[in-house]
Amino acid sequence: MPLVRVKDKYQVTLPTALRTQVGLKVGDLLEATLKSGKITLTPKAVIDRRIADGLQDIRKGRVHGPFASADDLVRSLHRKTKISRKSPTRQ
Repeated sequence: MPLVRVKDKYQVTLPTALRTQVGLKVGDLLEATLKSGKITLTPKAVIDRRIADGLQDIRKGRVHGPFASADDLVRSLHRKTKISRKSPTRQ
């Protein structure tokens, strides 16, 4: 088990073998957790909030399409607009 040294500003260098096994690259983010006196570093991916919201919409079925053409898309939008104009407004 390789040892690492805590340097100035509390920085540590992870051994090459460990970085390679996990697939870490410069700029990757690690989540640091403390449990029973042990520090665990876990690689994390950060997703832009807007992308995360869009993915949630897809999971919940709040999507339109796919459309075969731009004309099909426009027709669908016009149908949706007519439906929402007919429905009573919520207050």
